[in-house]
Amino acid sequence: MIEMTLREVAEVVGGTLHDVPDPAVTVTGAVEFDSRRITPGDLFLALPGEHVDGHDFAAAAVAAGAVAVLAARPVGVPAIVVEPSAGQSGRALALAHDVGGSGAAVLAALAALARANVDRLVAAGGLTVVGVTGSSGKTSTKDLLAQVLSPLGPVVAPPGSFNNELGHPWTVLRADADTRFLVLELSARGHGHIKALTEIAPPSIGVVLNVGTAHLGEFGSRAAIAQAKGELVEALPPTGVAVLNADDPNVIAMSSRTSARVVSVGQSTGADVRATDVRLDEAARARFTVHAGGSSVEVRLGVHGEHQVGNALSAAAVALECGADLATVAAALSEARAVSAHRMDVRTRPDGVTVVNDAYNANPDSVRAALKALVTMSRTGDTPAGQPRRSWAVLGEMAELGDDAVLEHDRIGRLVVRLDVDRLIVVGTDRPARALHQGAVQEGSWGEESVLVPDIDAALELLDAEVAAGDVVLVKASNSAGLWAVAEHLVAAGPGASQSSTPRASQSNSEAAR
Repeated sequence: MIEMTLREVAEVVGGTLHDVPDPAVTVTGAVEFDSRRITPGDLFLALPGEHVDGHDFAAAAVAAGAVAVLAARPVGVPAIVVEPSAGQSGRALALAHDVGGSGAAVLAALAALARANVDRLVAAGGLTVVGVTGSSGKTSTKDLLAQVLSPLGPVVAPPGSFNNELGHPWTVLRADADTRFLVLELSARGHGHIKALTEIAPPSIGVVLNVGTAHLGEFGSRAAIAQAKGELVEALPPTGVAVLNADDPNVIAMSSRTSARVVSVGQSTGADVRATDVRLDEAARARFTVHAGGSSVEVRLGVHGEHQVGNALSAAAVALECGADLATVAAALSEARAVSAHRMDVRTRPDGVTVVNDAYNANPDSVRAALKALVTMSRTGDTPAGQPRRSWAVLGEMAELGDDAVLEHDRIGRLVVRLDVDRLIVVGTDRPARALHQGAVQEGSWGEESVLVPDIDAALELLDAEVAAGDVVLVKASNSAGLWAVAEHLVAAGPGASQSSTPRASQSNSEAAR
């Protein structure tokens, strides 16, 4: 965040100073909503959480070095207080459906502060804002973008999938005068959400990856999802750039919804940034030739899954628009690794068991992509005993599919059989989980190849008893299922220390404000 006095912050957010001896005191650090992360010079954001209220930690935050608190009520220490009706444009109020009036007011103030921060940085001429949306692949693409743009200058991007009404402005406020690129991931739970996020940080480059069935229960149809995702390109200025997936008809059709220049990416003939000769190695890492601007160069991705090709092309297109040359882009893509936790996190134990932890989120499109990567990994190489590697899919519920939940889970169960996955463990007792299991059974007339277990403990008991050296195990479900614990257990249960092909730091995006 750029430095601001408390008086300036109050003016930006429409708040009132309380218990502030000197309004000229300057916020020189970050804006934090967790009192345990406060360092001297920070501004503490007092948010009501599900279990705790950030206002109760205001004094502790100031004692730790916060110069003031952004709050919904006086807290007995220096504070900028915003009323429930605060927020000049109402930014974030439309998004904050799961917090009360005071929480929405604080979020709206946070959004206003973030907008002031980005406006001043863009006006100074040093910042490019890049927005990424899509039904799947947002976080992976955001991570690739951050790594591909870093040779051009300092990059700020959200940790993990911190892409909502709190994570979005919080990330924007990490940008300061040294930041060259601000890469933002935009999610939506309904119409107008992406538009509201673009009002917090107006992008000059927008990337739309795909239109799938994630959040189908909330939107009702793929067409409605496309309408919502297209809010990103509608927000671009005429001088901006829309990077659109030419392989997805619903995405490339968004060309008519933007005044920005369109750059198409994909494997389709005629795409401006195109991939040809795509092939996968034994770890399902793609190797391909990328073509752009009359030049071509080979790329060897370090991330897993053929679906990463489209993500990489989108990242390449943005970097090229920002001034990188194709050779530099290809080199950065080849060196890039997955950095967000529980997303195609591939780890191999000393006994040869490979665990694919992709349990942060799941929708029909991402599950299909992960299953194909699983099959690729299991069909290359042998076990230590010289036998073919067995493939295991440990799957849980795909959330937010609405009335289509049973049908979509049934389809995934049938796909598991068609891909010839050796073993399927479905975790859960609700209708979608049962539909996934029954789909597999009915498609293949399986016996014990598909097993329905009630919970994580039952899944672990079966896996511990039957997974053998050299097997490949995919773990995937929506984050609410908590199946990442299965993957972490399998890695830790191996003989000796685990080895990681994609090392990363675990990241928690807690909504609780302390």
